[in-house]
Amino acid sequence: MDWNLNEPFCHNLPTKANPDSGTILVTGATGYVGGRLVPELCNRGYKVRVLVRSKSPEHAELWPDAEITVSDVLNYNSLKKALKNVQVAYYLIHSMLLGQKDFELADIEAAINFRKASEENGVKRIIYLGALGDIRCNLSNHLESRIRVANELSKGKTPVTILRAAIILGSGSASFEIIKNLVNNVPVLLVPKWARTKCQPISIRDVVKYLVGVLEIEETTGKSFDIGGKTSHSYKEMLRIFSTLLHKKRIFINFFFSNHSFYGYITSLLTPVPAPIVRALIEGGSCEVLCQSDEIKQFLDFDTLSYTEAIVLALDREEQDRISTRWSDSYPPAHELSIKLNEIDTPVYTSTYSLLTKKNLSSLFNSICRIGGKEGWFHNNWMWRLRGTIDKLLMGVGTSRGRKSIHSLRINDVIDFWRIEDIKWNKRILLRAEMKLPGKAWLEFTINNQNENNLLSVNAYFQHKGILGKIYWYIFLPFHYIIFNELLKQIEKRS
Repeated sequence: MDWNLNEPFCHNLPTKANPDSGTILVTGATGYVGGRLVPELCNRGYKVRVLVRSKSPEHAELWPDAEITVSDVLNYNSLKKALKNVQVAYYLIHSMLLGQKDFELADIEAAINFRKASEENGVKRIIYLGALGDIRCNLSNHLESRIRVANELSKGKTPVTILRAAIILGSGSASFEIIKNLVNNVPVLLVPKWARTKCQPISIRDVVKYLVGVLEIEETTGKSFDIGGKTSHSYKEMLRIFSTLLHKKRIFINFFFSNHSFYGYITSLLTPVPAPIVRALIEGGSCEVLCQSDEIKQFLDFDTLSYTEAIVLALDREEQDRISTRWSDSYPPAHELSIKLNEIDTPVYTSTYSLLTKKNLSSLFNSICRIGGKEGWFHNNWMWRLRGTIDKLLMGVGTSRGRKSIHSLRINDVIDFWRIEDIKWNKRILLRAEMKLPGKAWLEFTINNQNENNLLSVNAYFQHKGILGKIYWYIFLPFHYIIFNELLKQIEKRS
């Protein structure tokens, strides 16, 4: 197996690009699949419009050749404006992360809005990425919702091309990180009955190739296709193959207990992926998830990757620290709409700790940029991990979420249970808390020049919510002195 990771996914796609076909709208571009589709379309010369719910400085850096428009599919008037003069629209959004009761209603409302707005604007085609699932089986709520969305989009005058895929594998995908972490962290795996059903996983690069390919083949308009990788396996087999690739000896025991909620919760504690995502993926494994038709090959006949090839390629990209999108980019849901520190009045509670140092600005800043993830927080890591474990037990994101890149950071990247809200190079990094809290919290690192020295500071901000928020702040305030003073010393030491 020999891949050039510098080449676009679609470099050998057996179709011809048509850059003069008009504006292409991509929804869900801040998610895992959409974030990889946009650069491929731009690379092929298409005029791409990206729909985001909130504009952010990093969008111009991510997609310098694309037009950015702010809209929400649940807001019909803003959606109408976003679809103006669009020829083809990719529908890559779903509301799985809102929770079992909420996502079904949100999915349908969004699909109805999108269908009507597309009709009103004369959009020629919608391309939708849905989910594989045998309708003869008792499907999970998540899979049923994806099928209903496809049906809802297809009710209008705008023709819809539907691609149905099983689990998607690639560096940074939720499925990949669940399997990898289970193999790494659990020496004895209890295998429930549903983990012995068959699945046909597909590589993220093959998904993107299909998404671009159907755009470039007019004959796929109005048709539905199953897409999958070269091989199919049970979930147990996928774990076994992965353990072989990592040279891990693991014991697999068939287990009688099969409750999805239980396995979803326990798996979320053992992996970086939160329980709502894990549960949705696990529930989809109750039935066989296999391609029922290979009709897509009549239009796009290229060799897809096998499960093993997809895993090896994902591991290669991880090793090279080249993960361009990750499941955490879009979790928690609507994080991009969260209140920012500069949008609130002076926070109720603040605490500041500083250190005067002769170290230069860039070395101090680079040291700050290494916090979190595998490096940890330099000192008192057990305290950070304990807080992360508590958060995980409460079904939060926890510290095991880590970070997407070891060496680089940009706005909206995650660092454990924080998300980067702002970066000013060699001056400031502002982190917004995404753990379970009775309020809203931020952590700010700043470097200020003072004559021949630099003042390195960490500032904690907290906007409490009710009496529990006040109690929380005062309980943790003594720990701030220990944690933050030592953290500053370690930042200076490692710079």
